[in-house]
Amino acid sequence: MAMAAARKVIVYGGKGALGTKCVELFKSKNWWVASIDFTSNEDASANIIVKTSESFTEQAEQVTAEVDRLLGEQKVDVIICVAGGWAGGSAKAKSLYKNADLMWKQSMWTSTISSHLATKYLKDGGLLTLTGASAALGGTPGMVGYGMAKAAVHQLCRSLAGENSGLPSGSSTLAILPVTLDTPMNRKSMPNADFSSWTPLEFVAETFYKWTDKATRPVSGSLIQLKTTGNKTELIPAQL
Repeated sequence: MAMAAARKVIVYGGKGALGTKCVELFKSKNWWVASIDFTSNEDASANIIVKTSESFTEQAEQVTAEVDRLLGEQKVDVIICVAGGWAGGSAKAKSLYKNADLMWKQSMWTSTISSHLATKYLKDGGLLTLTGASAALGGTPGMVGYGMAKAAVHQLCRSLAGENSGLPSGSSTLAILPVTLDTPMNRKSMPNADFSSWTPLEFVAETFYKWTDKATRPVSGSLIQLKTTGNKTELIPAQL
């Protein structure tokens, strides 16, 4: 009964740095929170463990079946997809094929699965968020796989906002486009960077929470850049 009464959110990538912050914040607001990831998040109300697979259809069907078992006929208010990663390399790089494959799995597999879950389990008027990248608004010659995958996320977001996309009536799809998120891994790999230009994870999680109020959301299909300067973050819609 507690699950039926509480507002509900699915966090895809709920064990990553940003996903963990989202789980923490929504739990603190007394939401029921399901995490989807390769490992369990002990703070979540429920966990779906993704099985590693080289087949997109196999992984997608496994996750979808487990969400169906978990929710049954119930719907959720929000689906947040913050799964992803980064890998560099030009078209000449020996690692091009491997890194492009990894980026597609981390960004597009998860975004596509989240989109289909939204057609089945999101409430009317609900919210789906995807994670793009500000860099992918232009060319990314030094990180080809990453740029391709994130640009595809942007296209998916815009498609889902259109008529007959399959999403529930009155629902919204939004994509965040960060530059650099202030994660422990980023600090470790770039110790001499200007951290004041990095976007805090707490800010992103709080933005998602604010968008649960439909009156505060940008127009569905918006690509929202996160621009941080001097420890102050602005939300700037991309002009395409």
